[in-house]
Amino acid sequence: MTKLSVNVNKIATLRNARGGNMPDVVQAALHCERFGAQGITVHPRPDERHIRYRDVYELKKVLTTEFNIEGNPNDRFIKLIEDIKPTQVTLVPDAPDVLTSNAGWDAKTYFEHLSELIKHFKSFGVRTSIFVGTDLENLEWAAKTGTDRVELYTEPYAAGFSIDAETAVSPFIRASQKAHDLGLQVNAGHDLNQENLNFFARKLPYLDEVSIGHALISEAIYDGLELTIARYRRALELN
Repeated sequence: MTKLSVNVNKIATLRNARGGNMPDVVQAALHCERFGAQGITVHPRPDERHIRYRDVYELKKVLTTEFNIEGNPNDRFIKLIEDIKPTQVTLVPDAPDVLTSNAGWDAKTYFEHLSELIKHFKSFGVRTSIFVGTDLENLEWAAKTGTDRVELYTEPYAAGFSIDAETAVSPFIRASQKAHDLGLQVNAGHDLNQENLNFFARKLPYLDEVSIGHALISEAIYDGLELTIARYRRALELN
Protein backbone atom coordinates (compact mmCIF):
# COMPACT_ATOMS: atom_id res chain seq x y z
CA MET A 1 0.00 0.00 0.00
CA THR A 2 1.25 3.47 -0.87
CA LYS A 3 2.07 5.52 2.22
CA LEU A 4 1.05 9.15 2.75
CA SER A 5 3.66 11.55 4.10
CA VAL A 6 2.29 15.00 4.94
CA ASN A 7 4.55 17.96 4.23
CA VAL A 8 4.02 20.56 6.97
CA ASN A 9 5.96 23.40 5.32
CA LYS A 10 2.78 25.39 4.69
CA ILE A 11 1.93 25.30 8.40
CA ALA A 12 5.26 26.99 9.03
CA THR A 13 4.61 29.51 6.24
CA LEU A 14 1.41 30.61 7.97
CA ARG A 15 3.16 30.86 11.33
CA ASN A 16 6.03 32.88 9.94
CA ALA A 17 3.68 35.37 8.28
CA ARG A 18 2.69 36.70 11.70
CA GLY A 19 5.55 35.70 13.97
CA GLY A 20 5.13 33.89 17.24
CA ASN A 21 4.16 30.24 17.26
CA MET A 22 0.64 30.13 15.85
CA PRO A 23 -0.04 27.72 14.31
CA ASP A 24 2.33 25.41 16.14
CA VAL A 25 4.17 23.27 13.57
CA VAL A 26 4.94 20.49 16.03
CA GLN A 27 1.34 20.23 17.23
CA ALA A 28 0.09 20.27 13.64
CA ALA A 29 2.45 17.44 12.73
CA LEU A 30 1.30 15.40 15.71
CA HIS A 31 -2.30 15.94 14.67
CA CYS A 32 -1.42 14.76 11.15
CA GLU A 33 0.01 11.57 12.62
CA ARG A 34 -3.03 11.08 14.85
CA PHE A 35 -5.36 11.54 11.88
CA GLY A 36 -3.60 8.89 9.80
CA ALA A 37 -0.50 10.34 8.16
CA GLN A 38 2.10 7.61 7.84
CA GLY A 39 4.97 10.07 7.69
CA ILE A 40 5.88 13.72 8.09
CA THR A 41 7.94 15.62 5.53
CA VAL A 42 9.80 18.90 5.93
CA HIS A 43 11.87 20.85 3.44
CA PRO A 44 14.04 23.43 5.19
CA ARG A 45 15.54 26.05 2.88
CA PRO A 46 18.56 28.26 3.57
CA ASP A 47 16.45 31.36 4.25
CA GLU A 48 14.10 29.39 6.56
CA ARG A 49 11.11 31.05 4.95
CA HIS A 50 8.88 28.26 6.17
CA ILE A 51 10.35 25.32 8.13
CA ARG A 52 13.14 26.48 10.41
CA TYR A 53 16.04 24.28 11.33
CA ARG A 54 15.00 24.35 14.97
CA ASP A 55 11.57 23.02 13.92
CA VAL A 56 13.29 19.94 12.55
CA TYR A 57 15.05 19.28 15.84
CA GLU A 58 11.80 19.73 17.78
CA LEU A 59 9.88 17.43 15.44
CA LYS A 60 12.50 14.72 15.81
CA LYS A 61 11.79 14.56 19.56
CA VAL A 62 8.12 13.69 19.19
CA LEU A 63 7.30 12.10 15.82
CA THR A 64 6.41 8.43 15.84
CA THR A 65 5.93 7.88 12.09
CA GLU A 66 8.50 8.12 9.31
CA PHE A 67 10.38 11.42 9.18
CA ASN A 68 11.42 12.57 5.70
CA ILE A 69 13.72 15.59 5.34
CA GLU A 70 14.04 17.10 1.87
CA GLY A 71 16.51 19.66 0.65
CA ASN A 72 19.52 20.73 -1.33
CA PRO A 73 22.52 19.15 0.37
CA ASN A 74 24.59 22.17 1.38
CA ASP A 75 26.85 21.93 4.42
CA ARG A 76 24.17 23.01 6.87
CA PHE A 77 21.68 20.51 5.48
CA ILE A 78 24.23 17.68 5.67
CA LYS A 79 24.90 18.53 9.33
CA LEU A 80 21.16 18.50 9.99
CA ILE A 81 20.83 14.99 8.57
CA GLU A 82 23.83 13.83 10.59
CA ASP A 83 22.22 15.17 13.76
CA ILE A 84 18.63 14.09 13.17
CA LYS A 85 19.16 10.77 11.38
CA PRO A 86 15.65 10.79 9.90
CA THR A 87 13.97 7.78 8.37
CA GLN A 88 14.64 9.22 4.92
CA VAL A 89 16.57 12.04 3.30
CA THR A 90 15.36 13.25 -0.08
CA LEU A 91 17.97 15.15 -2.07
CA VAL A 92 16.45 17.99 -4.12
CA PRO A 93 18.48 20.28 -6.43
CA ASP A 94 16.54 23.46 -5.73
CA ALA A 95 18.32 26.80 -5.91
CA PRO A 96 18.10 29.02 -2.81
CA ASP A 97 15.84 31.56 -4.52
CA VAL A 98 13.23 29.25 -6.07
CA LEU A 99 9.66 29.51 -4.82
CA THR A 100 9.24 25.74 -4.86
CA SER A 101 11.12 22.76 -6.26
CA ASN A 102 10.87 22.80 -10.05
CA ALA A 103 13.22 20.13 -11.42
CA GLY A 104 14.91 16.87 -10.59
CA TRP A 105 18.59 15.97 -10.54
CA ASP A 106 20.66 15.36 -13.63
CA ALA A 107 22.09 12.21 -12.07
CA LYS A 108 24.82 11.77 -14.68
CA THR A 109 26.21 15.28 -14.27
CA TYR A 110 26.08 15.11 -10.46
CA PHE A 111 26.90 11.43 -10.20
CA GLU A 112 30.01 11.70 -8.03
CA HIS A 113 28.45 14.28 -5.73
CA LEU A 114 25.27 12.27 -5.24
CA SER A 115 27.14 8.99 -4.81
CA GLU A 116 29.31 10.40 -2.04
CA LEU A 117 26.35 11.93 -0.22
CA ILE A 118 24.30 8.75 -0.45
CA LYS A 119 27.15 6.62 0.82
CA HIS A 120 27.59 9.01 3.73
CA PHE A 121 23.91 9.11 4.70
CA LYS A 122 23.48 5.37 4.38
CA SER A 123 26.51 4.81 6.63
CA PHE A 124 24.41 5.86 9.62
CA GLY A 125 21.20 4.14 8.60
CA VAL A 126 19.27 6.85 6.73
CA ARG A 127 17.20 5.75 3.74
CA THR A 128 18.07 7.85 0.69
CA SER A 129 15.96 9.21 -2.14
CA ILE A 130 16.79 11.38 -5.16
CA PHE A 131 14.29 13.82 -6.67
CA VAL A 132 14.14 13.11 -10.41
CA GLY A 133 12.08 13.45 -13.56
CA THR A 134 10.92 10.60 -15.77
CA ASP A 135 13.87 10.31 -18.17
CA LEU A 136 14.77 6.61 -18.26
CA GLU A 137 18.50 7.06 -18.84
CA ASN A 138 18.63 9.46 -15.92
CA LEU A 139 17.02 6.80 -13.75
CA GLU A 140 19.81 4.42 -14.70
CA TRP A 141 22.37 6.93 -13.48
CA ALA A 142 20.35 7.50 -10.32
CA ALA A 143 20.41 3.78 -9.57
CA LYS A 144 24.19 3.71 -9.98
CA THR A 145 24.57 6.25 -7.16
CA GLY A 146 23.42 3.62 -4.68
CA THR A 147 20.26 5.44 -3.65
CA ASP A 148 17.44 3.41 -2.13
CA ARG A 149 14.64 5.34 -3.82
CA VAL A 150 13.78 8.01 -6.34
CA GLU A 151 11.05 10.58 -5.90
CA LEU A 152 9.31 11.36 -9.18
CA TYR A 153 8.63 15.07 -9.75
CA THR A 154 4.92 15.04 -10.57
CA GLU A 155 4.20 18.65 -11.56
CA PRO A 156 4.10 17.72 -15.29
CA TYR A 157 1.52 15.04 -14.51
CA ALA A 158 -0.59 17.43 -12.44
CA ALA A 159 -0.45 20.09 -15.15
CA GLY A 160 -1.62 17.68 -17.84
CA PHE A 161 -4.13 15.68 -15.82
CA SER A 162 -7.21 17.74 -16.68
CA ILE A 163 -6.28 17.82 -20.37
CA ASP A 164 -5.47 14.16 -21.00
CA ALA A 165 -4.87 12.07 -17.90
CA GLU A 166 -3.66 8.99 -19.76
CA THR A 167 -1.06 10.95 -21.71
CA ALA A 168 0.03 12.82 -18.59
CA VAL A 169 0.59 9.69 -16.54
CA SER A 170 2.28 7.58 -19.24
CA PRO A 171 5.88 8.80 -18.64
CA PHE A 172 5.43 8.12 -14.92
CA ILE A 173 4.23 4.58 -15.51
CA ARG A 174 7.34 3.90 -17.59
CA ALA A 175 9.58 5.57 -15.03
CA SER A 176 8.08 3.63 -12.14
CA GLN A 177 8.52 0.34 -13.97
CA LYS A 178 12.09 1.26 -14.93
CA ALA A 179 12.97 2.23 -11.37
CA HIS A 180 11.58 -1.05 -10.08
CA ASP A 181 13.56 -2.99 -12.67
CA LEU A 182 16.69 -1.17 -11.47
CA GLY A 183 16.03 -2.21 -7.87
CA LEU A 184 14.78 1.20 -6.72
CA GLN A 185 11.72 1.99 -4.66
CA VAL A 186 9.50 4.79 -5.91
CA ASN A 187 8.19 7.92 -4.19
CA ALA A 188 6.33 10.78 -5.84
CA GLY A 189 5.40 14.35 -5.06
CA HIS A 190 4.57 17.86 -6.25
CA ASP A 191 1.09 19.19 -7.03
CA LEU A 192 -0.67 15.94 -6.22
CA ASN A 193 -4.15 16.55 -4.81
CA GLN A 194 -7.50 14.88 -4.14
CA GLU A 195 -8.52 15.24 -7.77
CA ASN A 196 -5.51 13.60 -9.42
CA LEU A 197 -4.02 11.31 -6.77
CA ASN A 198 -6.15 8.20 -7.05
CA PHE A 199 -5.72 7.95 -10.81
CA PHE A 200 -1.96 8.36 -10.44
CA ALA A 201 -1.68 5.77 -7.69
CA ARG A 202 -3.81 3.24 -9.61
CA LYS A 203 -1.75 3.64 -12.76
CA LEU A 204 1.75 3.34 -11.32
CA PRO A 205 2.77 -0.29 -10.90
CA TYR A 206 5.11 0.46 -8.01
CA LEU A 207 4.51 3.44 -5.74
CA ASP A 208 5.78 3.27 -2.19
CA GLU A 209 5.09 6.77 -0.89
CA VAL A 210 3.68 10.15 -1.83
CA SER A 211 4.63 13.39 -0.11
CA ILE A 212 1.88 16.00 -0.22
CA GLY A 213 1.83 19.41 1.42
CA HIS A 214 0.45 22.45 -0.39
CA ALA A 215 -2.81 20.94 -1.63
CA LEU A 216 -3.50 18.93 1.50
CA ILE A 217 -2.95 21.83 3.90
CA SER A 218 -4.93 24.17 1.65
CA GLU A 219 -7.86 21.76 1.46
CA ALA A 220 -7.72 21.28 5.23
CA ILE A 221 -8.59 24.97 5.65
CA TYR A 222 -12.05 24.10 4.31
CA ASP A 223 -12.58 20.59 5.64
CA GLY A 224 -10.15 20.16 8.54
CA LEU A 225 -7.03 18.04 8.80
CA GLU A 226 -8.75 14.89 9.98
CA LEU A 227 -11.22 14.63 7.11
CA THR A 228 -8.69 15.75 4.51
CA ILE A 229 -6.06 13.21 5.55
CA ALA A 230 -8.72 10.50 5.61
CA ARG A 231 -9.66 11.36 2.03
CA TYR A 232 -6.04 11.17 0.87
CA ARG A 233 -5.56 7.86 2.62
CA ARG A 234 -8.70 6.53 0.94
CA ALA A 235 -7.49 7.72 -2.47
CA LEU A 236 -4.31 5.70 -1.98
CA GLU A 237 -6.05 2.62 -0.62
CA LEU A 238 -8.31 2.45 -3.69
CA ASN A 239 -5.38 1.94 -6.05
